[in-house]
Amino acid sequence: MKDIVFVLGSVALTVICWGMYGPVMHKGQMAMEGSRFRQLICVGAAYFIIAVIVPFLWIHVQGDVGSWKASGIIWSLLAGSAGAFGALGIIFAFSYGGRPEYVMPLVFGFAPIVNAFITLYPGGKYKEMPPLALGGFIAGLLMVSVGAFLVLSLATKYSKPKASHNATAKVESQVETTPTDVEPPLGADSIEQPSGE
Repeated sequence: MKDIVFVLGSVALTVICWGMYGPVMHKGQMAMEGSRFRQLICVGAAYFIIAVIVPFLWIHVQGDVGSWKASGIIWSLLAGSAGAFGALGIIFAFSYGGRPEYVMPLVFGFAPIVNAFITLYPGGKYKEMPPLALGGFIAGLLMVSVGAFLVLSLATKYSKPKASHNATAKVESQVETTPTDVEPPLGADSIEQPSGE
């Protein structure tokens, strides 16, 4: 029972953190005026602190089972690279006008399909699945496809086109007027200026 509680708590932690990932990243990108790689540097710095420094200290203080092996290092580096490229993909999606409301549901909708394919397809593991489970898996794929279509179709109606920077600057330059642009009132040239005497 204790293990089940820890498993559910760990899953809940991942759900909350990954659910926050897109909206918080979008806010960071907007605060950096749409920067792409500055934001990725910050994400990498957070990864380094949480995923390198903390585990390194934990291993030396608390101890840890296992050992360093080449195959484990390679697979783990591939997993970390996949996570970093995934973050870069989300950043680029936001850079080109995507919004967290539909970018993240698409990401988390199709990511389980890739996960299931990589887990079940090699070695024919899907053949070991009971027919009911395999049917449910296929039904889930269809539901994700329908959901993706609905998200994209509704997102195009929701999002509004943004004016480009050049167009905005042009409008502002047309609106701005300087004192030299203001025409003098009628008959102003006929008014005699008072003399200093």
